[in-house]
Amino acid sequence: MSFQAWFELIASGLITGGIYALIALGLNLQYGLMRVLNIAHGEFLMLGAFLTWAAQTAWGVSPLLMIPLSFGVLMAVGLLVHRLTFRRLTRTSPNLDVFEARGLMVSFGLMFLVQNFAQMLWGGELRGYDYLTAPVAVPGMAGAQFAANKLLLFALALLFSGALMLVLQRTLLGKGVRALMQSPTGARLVGIDTERLHPLMFGVGLGLSGVAGCLLSMSYTISPAMGEPYTVTALIVITLGGLGSMAGALAGGLALGVVEAIGMHFTNPSLKSLLSYGVFIAVLLWKPNGLFTRTR
Repeated sequence: MSFQAWFELIASGLITGGIYALIALGLNLQYGLMRVLNIAHGEFLMLGAFLTWAAQTAWGVSPLLMIPLSFGVLMAVGLLVHRLTFRRLTRTSPNLDVFEARGLMVSFGLMFLVQNFAQMLWGGELRGYDYLTAPVAVPGMAGAQFAANKLLLFALALLFSGALMLVLQRTLLGKGVRALMQSPTGARLVGIDTERLHPLMFGVGLGLSGVAGCLLSMSYTISPAMGEPYTVTALIVITLGGLGSMAGALAGGLALGVVEAIGMHFTNPSLKSLLSYGVFIAVLLWKPNGLFTRTR
């Protein structure tokens, strides 16, 4: 293979990995902070994608303008979902193990509820629209070209991922979140208000899924069934990077995207899931705690 071919292959993997990382960050935030393994995470991503598609096709609204709206709407949905379900589970569960088990069952219910709601509202057909599909040449890379929407998707996914990590590292709110991830009991003893922080971070996690859905709709077709595969991928990514590690989720998402791109090029594209699970199992056997330590 030529240098250009390798560059295009790795770059396409990084583009895919960028969106994997953004999805995984939202899920990792929820699980690392609250121990909510939100199996319905991908379904809320799908809602963000459909909101963007509907606004673009019905009123011609730019997907870029839909990014803050998708984040706001999905964050509000997250706050409502937490208030109606997980807040009550927190108060009624006798211990963390029971809470995790009950939360998982609630998440499964939410997954089917949201998926069927979307299918009833928009039907089961594949949807899509054209946005910045013209190819863009990468300077100095011997004519390597990528669709402008995919380059924009990658740049924005990295931007939002970096912004979240910066907030967690540099702000008082972020220090409170990291303290809760490290030691929930210790964080409560020093006065961190979990009653406010838990629903806020759950909402932010769903807001990030809405942003990811908005970005995905610019480059890929969407359907009510699109969410589940992305949830599984996000679970693989956060396990690879280490539960609770935001840097790990970013690195794990990018790495998984590259591995999938290279693997599908040299094998059969239908083996994508096999490649993902193969990497997942190998890392668990080699380093069970993930490639990165837990966020401190």
